[in-house]
Amino acid sequence: MIFSRSIVFVSLMLSSVICSPAEKLNIVLIMADDVGYECFSAYGSKEFSTPRLDVLADKGMRFDHCHSTPLCTPSRVNLMTGKSNIFNYIDFGVFPKGEPTFANHFKAQGYATAVAGKWQLLTAQTGISPAEAGFDQHCVWNIPGTERRRYWEPSLMHDGKVINHGEDDYGSTIIADYLIDFIKTNKDKPFLAYYPMNLPHNPFDPTPRSINRKSKNGKQNFIDMVAYMDHCVGRIEDTLIELGLRENTLMIFTADNGTNSSLTLDFFGTQRKGGKGYTHDHGTKVPLIVNLPGRIQAGQVNKDLICFSDLFPTIVEAANLPAKKITQGDGWSFWPQCLGKTGKKREWIYGYYFPRPYSQKFDLMYNHWEVAWARNKRYKLYRDGRFFDVINDVREEKPLGERAELSAVRKSLQAALDDYPMKGAKIDYERVTGVRKAPGVKKKKPKRK
Repeated sequence: MIFSRSIVFVSLMLSSVICSPAEKLNIVLIMADDVGYECFSAYGSKEFSTPRLDVLADKGMRFDHCHSTPLCTPSRVNLMTGKSNIFNYIDFGVFPKGEPTFANHFKAQGYATAVAGKWQLLTAQTGISPAEAGFDQHCVWNIPGTERRRYWEPSLMHDGKVINHGEDDYGSTIIADYLIDFIKTNKDKPFLAYYPMNLPHNPFDPTPRSINRKSKNGKQNFIDMVAYMDHCVGRIEDTLIELGLRENTLMIFTADNGTNSSLTLDFFGTQRKGGKGYTHDHGTKVPLIVNLPGRIQAGQVNKDLICFSDLFPTIVEAANLPAKKITQGDGWSFWPQCLGKTGKKREWIYGYYFPRPYSQKFDLMYNHWEVAWARNKRYKLYRDGRFFDVINDVREEKPLGERAELSAVRKSLQAALDDYPMKGAKIDYERVTGVRKAPGVKKKKPKRK
């Protein structure tokens, strides 16, 4: 069965707990940076320890088939708009002007809103600010004016003012402190806290909790950074508990893409490089943990297919807010599944990846190309005809070719692909951004991995 890309998600109000205005559900949405599912003990890792996230998973729901895009900016645009990138992705480091975000929607419904962490959606020429994206308050890195480091001795924008912190200051601690202060200040009103963490993206430096603060061991530092990421999540939850807000606050944890490919890690018994930038599962499969005490039953593991477009409609339905129409969107709420109901299960998800459409520099360096695919839990079909068994061939090294016994599967995935545009959003880049495109570059044919 094929579902149209033009679906408008609708809140299933009967599946939600009805709250009075004073009891509106709080939302804390956390997204780690450059860390795949293989780095979490909640997902079976023996190399990493994430005890606070383990507890969130054990006392909530863990999803085993959540997929992002393989790169930072596209995932952020996808998450914040509820749309596949094929409809609205402009370029790396840029958010398309005029696209409403989940923060815009929650703010319009009376929520206090804040973002703290990595922005990466505004350049000196174009994109949008946190305020334009619907956030009342912000403490962010990777925004014009914050060109200095993200970790030790960071530069961060605090509510429109750039602050260059001292050499003993750690960016991730400051960001967590900011979000904690926001929660405390807004404890008596409903709030949406978006926490796109800067951890554990490279550079791989020691953290405040590292045994060796001068370590140059990149992998060990990365392990320490994952542990500190977990610590920061724990601090947020502890604040909610102390304020008596935990039972009325939905906590969601995910990550924007796979682990940095410079790192070799244990993938459940096999040593492999991280998958960031690659469209196979080590690049797109990310953790997803959803926790709400008293409403989400503890210890559940959900096997449904989930994509990043689904998070926007899910938090809207969870908060019992009026449904938000997403023009040309493909987000489906999985909130019923969180409550133990069947919900609307995806037979497939669609993926689109074009890292830097207008970047001459990166076209020359990395020979990027536009690629799209449709997949179910086991099989994956690319627009160019490549077909893979992603369970038995995770890194997609052995194309299946034409097989009679798989013709029905292939046909259904092809129909899914055909339900989307052939090419990415036809956006007049110069009109939307005011920036001229880079000169055309003759590209080499991509080497398929």
